[in-house]
Amino acid sequence: MSLLHALAERVTRVTVPPSFDAWRELARKALLRGLEPDSIDLADATVAAQADDLFGAVQTDASALDGPYAEMSQERPHVPRAFLDRAKLASYHRDPQRWNLLYRLLWRLQSNRDLMRIEVDHDVSAMLRLVQQVKRDEHKMHAFVRFRRIEGERGEEFIAWYEPAHRILELAAPFFAERFAVMRWSILTPDGSAYWDPELHQLQFGPPLDRTHAPAGDELETLWKSYYGSIFNPARLNPEGMRSHMPVKYWNNLPEVELLPSLLQAAEGRVESMISKQGGKPSAAPFVPHEHTLPVIQAALPTCRGCDLYEHAIQVVPGRGPVTADLVLVGEQPGDQEDKRGEPFVGPAGGVLRKALAEAGVDPDAVYMTNAVKHFKFVQRGKLRLHQNPRMSEITACKPWLMAELDALKPKLVVALGASAAKSLLGGTFALMRDRGKLMQANFAEQVMATIHPSAVLRGRDDAAREQLYRHLRDDLMLARQYLGAA
Repeated sequence: MSLLHALAERVTRVTVPPSFDAWRELARKALLRGLEPDSIDLADATVAAQADDLFGAVQTDASALDGPYAEMSQERPHVPRAFLDRAKLASYHRDPQRWNLLYRLLWRLQSNRDLMRIEVDHDVSAMLRLVQQVKRDEHKMHAFVRFRRIEGERGEEFIAWYEPAHRILELAAPFFAERFAVMRWSILTPDGSAYWDPELHQLQFGPPLDRTHAPAGDELETLWKSYYGSIFNPARLNPEGMRSHMPVKYWNNLPEVELLPSLLQAAEGRVESMISKQGGKPSAAPFVPHEHTLPVIQAALPTCRGCDLYEHAIQVVPGRGPVTADLVLVGEQPGDQEDKRGEPFVGPAGGVLRKALAEAGVDPDAVYMTNAVKHFKFVQRGKLRLHQNPRMSEITACKPWLMAELDALKPKLVVALGASAAKSLLGGTFALMRDRGKLMQANFAEQVMATIHPSAVLRGRDDAAREQLYRHLRDDLMLARQYLGAA
């Protein structure tokens, strides 16, 4: 017997359909049987169907996992929510080894419950890389799908053909159901098709279809080109970046591509016109990159001239924290120490915040921290730089950066720290002390909550006031933890 077949006999090979639920059921059986990652091969069914079976005598169906459970299975498997959420996103990736990677992580979590916090771990970083690529592909699908109008059996219908890099149709389709809820539409892909019925208010999925089932063009393209020309933002012009984020394979589906040469030629004059019209309404919007990923956002932040605060601060202060954070804390603006070090919440208020997080049972290293305003606003008094509250116009000017961060993170919960952050996220009429600690719906996260800023604790008029303010902060953070634990 060859070494290859000897090794094969010791490996249980199971084909997994391209479905997270299917993998989850098979992984649960394998885990309960005590099958170590090296003793099982969870093969991608779509790839296995196209390849020769190298291990012909090896079991290839789910019945290989039937049988008695191992003694180790008497304890309930440890499957943290942070793993499940990211594993489901990673499952949409086309990497044929994704099922084995996810099982390996699941196995290792049984002996290391903090594994998902170790982002430098080889398996964790590989999983996060798949997650980011899936999210990026989902963002591109939202941006590049173009519907064409036809007259169908049931009247007006809209059909789009799209070829995503990964199997993200199920992930991306709800976005279109929400945005185009009154239209009857279909999205066709090589992996499957999605259909929306506005009368039943129901999203359905069907078999894969090729491009010939979608119309080549319609009269709406002229209207779309006119609209695209009017919203084209020359201040964000980066031809090399445009080619990077809008690959050639999408061009045939995008009628606006025909307009780009003329728009690029007129861009310089339009930028000058925008600046002259901006006048008393400062905004960071022209400087915010189109791609909302943290590395791209943080690289672009130092270029911002959206308001005059950049002229006096030492540097811009970007947010800090893991890209996988479920909880985002939004402060007012950097302080003196933050401005000097270029990191949020590293001064006295940051010390109060970290103490409150620890007492509330929240790991500060698992939280993304940022500010509504990215530059320190102050008045000079000798050698001291005294904090000044940002004006509403400055908060509004900086809001596009905050919204881009939240779009990149897609957190479950955002907690606004203080009145300025609350106004940025919830509007200028929000009453902090009346509504602090209340969970509210938001379009930038599942929920948003506001509480006092930790600097308010430091400014309390006496010990009793400071203690009460600190309790408010800590208790609200505890509510945030409880919400995330139940979500």
